[in-house]
Formats: sequence, C-alpha cells, structure tokens
Amino acid sequence: MLRFPSVRTCLSVLSAACLHALVQAADVSSTQDDASNAPWWNAHAQSTYVWQHKNGFNAPYSGPQSLMPGDEDGYTLSVTAYFGARLWHGAELYADPEGVQGKPFSELHGLAGINNGEIQKNGGPVMRFYWARAFIRQTIGMGGERNKVDDDANQLAGSYDSRRLVLTVGKLTQTDMFEKSAYANDPRSQFFNWAMITHGAWDYAADARAYSVGGTAELYWDDWAFRMGRYMEPQIANGNYLDYNLTRHHGDTFEIEHDHTLAGLPGSVRIMTFRNLAYAGSYRDAINAAQATGGAPDVTSVRKDAVKRGYGISVEQALSDDVGVFARASKADDKVEEYAFTEIDDIVSAGVSLKGSAWRRGDDTIGLAYASSGLNQDHRDYLAAGGLGGFLGDGKLTHYGREQVLELYYNAQLRRGVNFTLDAQQIVNPGYNADRRGPVNIFGGRMHLAF
Repeated sequence: MLRFPSVRTCLSVLSAACLHALVQAADVSSTQDDASNAPWWNAHAQSTYVWQHKNGFNAPYSGPQSLMPGDEDGYTLSVTAYFGARLWHGAELYADPEGVQGKPFSELHGLAGINNGEIQKNGGPVMRFYWARAFIRQTIGMGGERNKVDDDANQLAGSYDSRRLVLTVGKLTQTDMFEKSAYANDPRSQFFNWAMITHGAWDYAADARAYSVGGTAELYWDDWAFRMGRYMEPQIANGNYLDYNLTRHHGDTFEIEHDHTLAGLPGSVRIMTFRNLAYAGSYRDAINAAQATGGAPDVTSVRKDAVKRGYGISVEQALSDDVGVFARASKADDKVEEYAFTEIDDIVSAGVSLKGSAWRRGDDTIGLAYASSGLNQDHRDYLAAGGLGGFLGDGKLTHYGREQVLELYYNAQLRRGVNFTLDAQQIVNPGYNADRRGPVNIFGGRMHLAF
C-alpha cells in the first residue's frame, strides 16, 4: 500500500532544503534581476456579483440544518482592492482590503458541496469590509532559466529564476498557495461549487471568511516545486477569530508539484498532505456521550485537542491549446468535526475546460466537472443519530448516499476586464441523504469586473 510521508517528515526535509538554498543563494549572480526597470508598485481592483436560483425538489422530511425543499434565490457581491509594493531586492508587500455581502440558500445548511464559492460562513445582506490579505513575499533567486511575469493582482511585473526560494508571511488564504489548478481554483472566473475549487477533504486552517495568518516556504527547482506552510486555526470550528498560539493549534500543509510536457503541451501533478491540530470534537465521543445521557449527540460538547490528517492528489493536462482536463482525489481521517472548510471526508472530481477559439471566441471558456463526495462511518453514525454538523443536520440519516455535483459554466469575455458567466449545477443526495435525493437544480449568473 502506498504510504505518504508524515507532515513532520516533509517539513524537516523542506526546511533542510531551504537552508541549503539560502547558503547557495549568497554567491549566485543571477539573482540580480531587472526589478529596477519595473514599476515599484501596482494597484488593481475587482468586483464580482453572483446570483443563483434553486428549484424546489421533493423531500419526505427536513431537519434543523437541511437544504429547504422549496424554491430559493441567493446572491453574493464582493469588492476587492489589491495594492502591491516592492520593498527591497526580491521583497514584495501586498495588502487587499475587501468587502462582501450575500444571502445563501437555507442559511448555508444542507450541502457539503456548497453552490457558491464566494459565499462566506459569517456573511449577511449588509456589506462588511475587512483586510482579506496583508503579506510579505521574499524571493531568493538561485539560477536556472529566467521567466517573466506580467503585472496583475498580488503580482508585480518582473522576472524570476526557475530555481528560487520564496518565503511568504502574513494574512492570506491557503488556496492562494496550495493546489493551484489552472482549470478549477478561482470561483470568480471558473467553477462556482466548493467541491470543484480545491481538495474537498482538505480542512484547511482558516477563519469564517477562509483567510488565516501564517507562513509558507516554497522551493522551486526547474520543473519541481516543494511547499510547506503553517497557519492559524480558528478559536472554535468555523469561527470568526483565529487562535494566535501557533505552537498549540495550527494547520500544517505540505505539497510537491511536478510540471511536465506531453507532446509539447503543459501539465502538472501535485501531491499534498496535511495535519491539523485544533480544539475539536470527536463524532464517536459525541455518540457515546449521547447514549449515556439520552438525546441527540452534540460534537461541540466533547471538544478537546485533536489531530486530523489527510492527503490529496491532483493531475491536470492540456490536450491542445484550447482544451484542458483535470482530476482530483482527497481523503481525511475525519473522526473529528469539520473545523474550517466543509463536511467532506473523501472526494473524487474531474472536469474539462474548453476555450472558445472554434467559434471565434478565444477569450471565452466552457467548463464541465463532476464531483462525488463521501463521509466516513463515524460521521455517518453521528448524523444518523440526529447530530448537527457545521453545515449538515437533517435530523436523521437513514439511507446514506454520496453527494454528487455536476456543474457546467460558460464564461464570456464581454470586453477586457468584464466577464459574464452562466452556470448550472445539479446536486444529487444533498447532505449525503438518499431519502432527500433530489436532484437539486441550481441556475445562476456571475458578473466579474477586474481592473
């Protein structure tokens, strides 16, 4: 059986590699890039409006945290400013103030693959402003080929070595750093559903808005990349406030990426492992406590310091200049509650992305993807006994079924910086409940402005 190295082992290996890189970098003249000829600062902005409608579906019963069976409308509106500045050689500072408002379906209950990647756990119909990101990035070049990057949000124009060490410290979301898929990563331009935008079983450390504070070290060596990061967990599951004691509670992530070409077309393979240490409740402990006292189990009543581990693998490959495919699989030993992402214990997903060159719309994109998510036995038993999770709780789970999501979108560029997307999703067995099978049909649109 394939065994993945522990996160602690991976961190030790990458730490040694980073130290070696720092020593070697001292005498490498190629680290002197053309940054002096590029602008020392930049500013960008975006706004995204998502509107969705859910058709009603037949359900024999509903619980306190079910997806409601009637018709529903939901929306989100986000606005973000991106500011960047070059501090010294190789060092960049970025700060992103952001505001979000919205209305989810069913008060954000009843789905593991949540339908809108812009929705936040603590959102509401009033616009709330906050600092989404504020971080420093230091790049140390170590030779290899020179690669240019264009000016963009959280990216200053310049060039970098194909062999380099990159250190990032501050506030950001871990999906900025890990599992960066070319086809399924950004809900503002690609797929909407949470099951499509990253590893669904990766319970990555974050607050209720999906941001955290910590650091990532990345070592790039031509076609290879090695990443490790440690970030703050929320003080309580899905909470607004982070636990700043990084030695006691934290989320560690390690990823290896290899880029390649097949028949001259780019592709990549990424393998991730993660380990979370958080103040979390055990589903089995909650069930045992409920059996002793009567009533429904409550995972929040049995919280203690607990560890969750998991892993994921993803593959993506361009089949032509216009067609690309991707596939993901991830699994976690979710015997403790979902803490910061969503209630998915294992998932497989795959999809295809097609540019519109064939109909003379080369800047348009069609995406089609499918995801199948599942729960482990402890998690199933907890919901079957009437327990409530972070998102799920139909009151019972008599007939378990994997939650399945099929999503299709068309993203049209109306003009540079202005895109409109039509999206359709079909979800079978919402909340893993085959009695409330559905299907649930969701239709929506997205307007995205970027400057």
